[in-house]
Amino acid sequence: MIPSQDRLIVALDLSSPLAARELVERLDESITFYKLGLELFMAGGYFELVDWLLKKNKKVFVDLKFFDVPATVSSAVRQLNNRGISFVTVHGNDSIVQAAVNAKDDIKLLAVTVLTSLDRGDLKDLGFDCDVEELVLSRARRAAQIGCDGVIASGLEAARLRQELGSKLLIVSPGIRPVDNDDDQKRVVTPTQAFENGADYIVVGRPIRDAADPKQAAEKIQKQIATLFSH
Repeated sequence: MIPSQDRLIVALDLSSPLAARELVERLDESITFYKLGLELFMAGGYFELVDWLLKKNKKVFVDLKFFDVPATVSSAVRQLNNRGISFVTVHGNDSIVQAAVNAKDDIKLLAVTVLTSLDRGDLKDLGFDCDVEELVLSRARRAAQIGCDGVIASGLEAARLRQELGSKLLIVSPGIRPVDNDDDQKRVVTPTQAFENGADYIVVGRPIRDAADPKQAAEKIQKQIATLFSH
């Protein structure tokens, strides 16, 4: 039972905590859930921003895609326990993911399957000579077996994930584009397509952040979500 307003996560992909706070203030009550990634982490003041969001009764998704030796990943996840953070991402093989699962307490751990900026050609460049959907499914199956709470996967693959894994995992879908896409995201869907395919949450960045009126753009998506889950 996820509140419909929580299903839209806004990516605070901005150059400074000040810019992030300004966007949060502009979005006001239209958004309850925010994702904080690497750009903000490198800008400084990351955890101060996390605490500020939590004090405003917002939910926080720490998207740092932990990928390192298992002991380091384990220690990193422990640093995030009991801070009020909702989601954190891990990206790696079984031993890395297992280390993260073993270390988590009150956080939901999301395993990255295949980045939405990659297509089959990119995977081939990385040494994966396989279908994107099959790789996503393989990684999702292992994440479920290891004990992850959910996965990061394109809305394109969400239907197959639901078909094969049922409700075992939360599905959080980035690469959401309400209109025609012309940026670096390749495997994209609209908000409605993502949810109809089985996503639990969507992550939206540029279509809200770069809109002439970010709050209006966010409210428009929220209305679509509310309609979808009102039945």
